[in-house]
Amino acid sequence: MANKAPRRPLRRWQGWSRGALMALSLWLAAVGTSGEVRAQDQSLQPDEIVGARYIGPTRHYRHGVLGDEIEYSGLRIERAASEPYLIGFAEGGRVFEDLAPRLWDVTGDGSPEVVVIETDPTRGAQLAIYGLDGDAVQKIAATPHIGTPFRWLAPVGAADLDDDGHIEIAYIDRPHLAKTLRIWRYSDGTFREVAAIPGLTNHRIGQDFISGGLRDCGNGPELILASGDWFRVVALSYNKTWIKTDLSRFAGPESLTSALTC
Repeated sequence: MANKAPRRPLRRWQGWSRGALMALSLWLAAVGTSGEVRAQDQSLQPDEIVGARYIGPTRHYRHGVLGDEIEYSGLRIERAASEPYLIGFAEGGRVFEDLAPRLWDVTGDGSPEVVVIETDPTRGAQLAIYGLDGDAVQKIAATPHIGTPFRWLAPVGAADLDDDGHIEIAYIDRPHLAKTLRIWRYSDGTFREVAAIPGLTNHRIGQDFISGGLRDCGNGPELILASGDWFRVVALSYNKTWIKTDLSRFAGPESLTSALTC
């Protein structure tokens, strides 16, 4: 389904599900109704991440790619039974140019990390992962910045996309310009780019949501995206090589939402 931007960013971890034939974990999130996040699983470790939200709205980086000029200078990460962990950038520095933090299991250990879009005013956006290092939270991996200000990326999903035992994260690099799907594998504490596939997109400038996403209908994970010209709905999967499958004509964001339903 489309990833709607709440622009009021409290996220609550509800749980996860696994595909029948692979180590696919999908972290489910919902916009909370209060300022607190409470763990629903009593077996959680005290420092385990259970939620995240952006704080510190700022207007100093006026890209407006998500329909307004408000971004965030801070990130609050909630832990099961420990004090929240706060990350803040200096005024005029980096921002979280994002809809809301994502709770995705990137390391494959069964617990979520926090996935964000972090933007440098001189170098553009990067995808960054915050996770636990002992009882502390730190940035554990990040992709390179795009390299130019006012250049952005739009996440698609995280899963073991090629059945190699490691989690891959997919995003569209510059969905309005380059329209290139990039897939990065997390392994041994680092990211490595494993694919760059042109001619795909998932966001139009000014939209306060990201279209498409990740599905598994029993045959492994598939990324659901639009063709770069917004004419077709496309599924991308892996079987010894990356395969694009034409699914249907694009007839608005609901076309991608429908394609996510098995």
